[in-house]
Amino acid sequence: MIEEGSKRGKAMVEKRQLFMEMRAQNFDVIRLSTYRTACKLRFVQKRCNLHLVDVWNMIEAFRDSGLNTLDHNAEINVSRLETILSSIYYQLNKRLPTTHQINVEQSIGLLLNFMVATYDSEGHGKLTVFSMKSMLATMCGGKIVDKLRYIFSQISDSNGVMAFAKFDQFLREVLKLPTAVFEGPSFGYTEHSVRTCFPQQKKILLNTFLDILMADPPPQCLVWLPLMHRLANVENVFHPVECSYCRSESMMGFRYRCQQCHGYQLCQSCFWRGHANGPHSNQHQMKEHSSWKSPAKKLSHAISKSLGCVPIGEPPHPMFPEQSEKPQDTMAHTVQPKPVANNMNNTMLMSSGAPTPTKSVLESPSRLDEEHRLIARYAARLAAEAGNSTQCPPTDLSFNFDANKQQRQLIAELENKNRSLREILQEIQRLRLEHEQASQPTPEKAQQNPTLLAELRLLRHRKDELERRMSALQESRRELMVQLEGLMRLLKDEEQKQATQTGGSPHSSPSHGAGCSMPMPIRSTSAGSTPTHTPQDCLAGVGGDVLEAFAHGVPRNLRNDLLVAADSITNTMSSLVKELHSG
Repeated sequence: MIEEGSKRGKAMVEKRQLFMEMRAQNFDVIRLSTYRTACKLRFVQKRCNLHLVDVWNMIEAFRDSGLNTLDHNAEINVSRLETILSSIYYQLNKRLPTTHQINVEQSIGLLLNFMVATYDSEGHGKLTVFSMKSMLATMCGGKIVDKLRYIFSQISDSNGVMAFAKFDQFLREVLKLPTAVFEGPSFGYTEHSVRTCFPQQKKILLNTFLDILMADPPPQCLVWLPLMHRLANVENVFHPVECSYCRSESMMGFRYRCQQCHGYQLCQSCFWRGHANGPHSNQHQMKEHSSWKSPAKKLSHAISKSLGCVPIGEPPHPMFPEQSEKPQDTMAHTVQPKPVANNMNNTMLMSSGAPTPTKSVLESPSRLDEEHRLIARYAARLAAEAGNSTQCPPTDLSFNFDANKQQRQLIAELENKNRSLREILQEIQRLRLEHEQASQPTPEKAQQNPTLLAELRLLRHRKDELERRMSALQESRRELMVQLEGLMRLLKDEEQKQATQTGGSPHSSPSHGAGCSMPMPIRSTSAGSTPTHTPQDCLAGVGGDVLEAFAHGVPRNLRNDLLVAADSITNTMSSLVKELHSG
């Protein structure tokens, strides 16, 4: 009893562990439900090490466990589910290098408790086969197109046509994943979910199924599924761009560029949390970038597009032949042999052009012999593509020869276009360097051009001459100011003497002959022009006697002459400054 109670308590702790760790990541601050759901499921995928298990390895595990012989609605207990998960993880550790081994027991415990909490909320201790297949095929690693092809094989009939009832059952099971991570209000199952995915189509074949679920945007109820795969692809993508909000000098993951604010870019953390500053608003349209291209690469890509070296629009998935297939877990037309290395997980017979077998592997008398025959057939196709005609079957020789010839012609055309592209890029680089060199004058160029050198010498000489004239005029101005100061003192003394002799006011007008013994300034030719400065401005820094003489409003010839002299000095200084500026 004590042992059973301790096991039950341990199970409860393990059941809560994954959800407690997920809450610690603080995903709920992400304002968009699509990104929030995808981030949570990606965390569960990585925490349970499901991202290391390819979809082909998962299909092989279903076959080895005999799940393909069971009905979709058949139930399996938790003990058998734990056995299947143990097989998956122990086989994974065999494929991984010794330095990257995972903790198998911990991964089994986390995933088992997550699946039970998701698909056995009432505590019956049982899960349906279809629930387990849908969950593991969705949450494992691999390409989304391979996952959707496997799912289609499970929900299509013997004529290769999708059964709407089975697709509805798939939606019920797969939409329990967002509900398990507390995103049910956004992506929960509704009765109209099927028709929102296929509103008009009556007959759904494989390519139509892939077109709709891999469209941009996909159906609203499954929009988180392709986003989860894009998250996995950009986790290690580096963008050497500064975030306009947090000012981080680089970005990892997604990069978002505003379509209205020029040069405004956000890292995924700031965009997901709704940060904005300056003229940017959260209502602006943002474009998501999953890679970084330098300006040179953008130019090269644009030229390649114009030359036809790069296809303008690529289909989201390859086109598959529409043919009748019995829904088998092995997906006979895409089955891949048991991988011997981790890098062979994504290899499939369909990509090599292998014909579609008409029987499932499990229908053969010996499953091992059938696997060997598939491996041998796949190796023969690879040898045929490499040009080794001795190992090609006689019926496929002409077909492979024509295909190889077309491939060689296509490669030759692409090489010619790439060669032309490289020449164009080299010419663009050469012209850019020449333009930069021509637009930057250097002393060496001046030495090579005698005319330019002579003009530089003449300008320097002219500048030196103007500076000397400026210094001489400043010295003359100071001397004139001193003479003007002495002249005004004499004029004041003479006025006081005359006032004493005549008994009049000292401010009476003196005779015109007073002070004639002193040299008078010569009237300038510009004396008739109206001065733009007041006398006080022209005599700034001169003694108070000069300023007092010019402060009176009574016109006197001597004062006028002094005013003309000061104005002449000012005009000369102004013309010199203008000449310096023009030079």
